[in-house]
Amino acid sequence: MTPQQHNKYLGIAHLAYAAIYCLFVVLIMVFMGTLLFTIPSQGPNEPPAGVFLVMIGFMTVFYSMFIIPSFVASYALLKRKRWAKTASIVAGVMAAMFFPIGTAVCVYTFCFLFSEPGKLLYDKPAMALPPQPPVFAEAIETGQREPQYRAPFNPPDWR
Repeated sequence: MTPQQHNKYLGIAHLAYAAIYCLFVVLIMVFMGTLLFTIPSQGPNEPPAGVFLVMIGFMTVFYSMFIIPSFVASYALLKRKRWAKTASIVAGVMAAMFFPIGTAVCVYTFCFLFSEPGKLLYDKPAMALPPQPPVFAEAIETGQREPQYRAPFNPPDWR
C-alpha cells in the first residue's frame, strides 16, 4: 500500500472516530435531557434542574476537547497539509483514552506516521542554510590579525 493510501485511510479513521464519539455525546445529551424533563420533582431533596444543565454543558465541553482534534487531523490528512503530522499525533494521543476505537486509531496513527512511508510523506528536509562566511583559520592559528579595511586612496583636488 502506498503512503498516500495510508494517509487517506488514516484521515478517514480519524473522521470516523470523531463521528462515532459525536454520536455518543449526542446520545448522552439526549439521555440527560430526558432525565431533566421527565423526572417529576417530589420534594425539597431533589436536585434542581440547573444541576442537570451544568452537567450537560460540562460533558459537552469535556468531550469536545477530545473530539475536535480528530476532526482537525482528518481535515489536515485528507487535504495533505504540512501540519498534518503534528495534528495527527495530538489527535492520536487524545483518542487513545477512548477504548477500543480511539485506541485503534491511535495505534494506526503512530504506526503510520513514525514508519518509513510516513516519514517520507511528511518529513521534508528544511531549506538549506547559506554557507557560512569564510573564517580566517590560518590567520588565527598563526596569531595574525584579520585584514583591516582601508579606505581607497582619494585623488587630488584639481580645481
